[in-house]
Amino acid sequence: MSNTLNIAYIQANLHWENAEANRKLFDERISEVSDEVDLIVLPEMFTTGFSMNAENLAEKTEAETLDWMRSQAKRKNAAITGSVIITENSNYYNRLFFVFPDGSYKLYDKRHTFTLAKEDQTYTGGRERLIVEYNGWKICPLICYDLRFPVWARNTVDYDLLIYVANWPKKRINAWDALLKARAIENMCYCIGLNRTGEDGDGYVYNGHSGIYDELGNELNDFTREDEYILERSLDKEAMLETRKKLKFLQDRDSFSLDL
Repeated sequence: MSNTLNIAYIQANLHWENAEANRKLFDERISEVSDEVDLIVLPEMFTTGFSMNAENLAEKTEAETLDWMRSQAKRKNAAITGSVIITENSNYYNRLFFVFPDGSYKLYDKRHTFTLAKEDQTYTGGRERLIVEYNGWKICPLICYDLRFPVWARNTVDYDLLIYVANWPKKRINAWDALLKARAIENMCYCIGLNRTGEDGDGYVYNGHSGIYDELGNELNDFTREDEYILERSLDKEAMLETRKKLKFLQDRDSFSLDL
């Protein structure tokens, strides 16, 4: 248990619909991450890019990519998270895995499937939000389009860190920048948004803008970077909680229930 969480995110240009090449890419990038890191964040659909070709790309949960994530977590003695195309019970899911250093894991299925890209016609939306407890931190991991829906992210359980993994296109990057900052401020937590870069097989261009924000919306890195890079940052939970205690904004939040 620690007040400090050392995170690394990897902003990368994904190989289109090529899981083997992407696992090799991230194997090399993860090797560059320092041994002090506690949590490594990978993009949405990090083995394929944001593809609707689920029939040919989907893996079962207990398959190669999860085994690979377990191996990486063990190798770096760090948790690792990112989303993958998964098939289960004749359905397809945009499924995020949060893999602990000991190989155990939690999962979250993307709640808000992206109707503009007809993701809703291929993938089944999730029904449950995930709160991960890791190293004394409460972490809420979400996926891309979830960012546009603040009620789903609302901090009703006093989590410490909100994470969005994404394939968010350049043409709407202003929304990405604004909403990440807003989610941090309204939930009084750290907020990490990891986006990809490059161009996918459908011709969509991605320009990164991955960022980390504190509970007041202050930027903790240069969120405008568009190149491939690895960022490491140390997050201080005690400082964040002290701000919450002083300002008390979360105590005034509205009570509500979700109709799922």
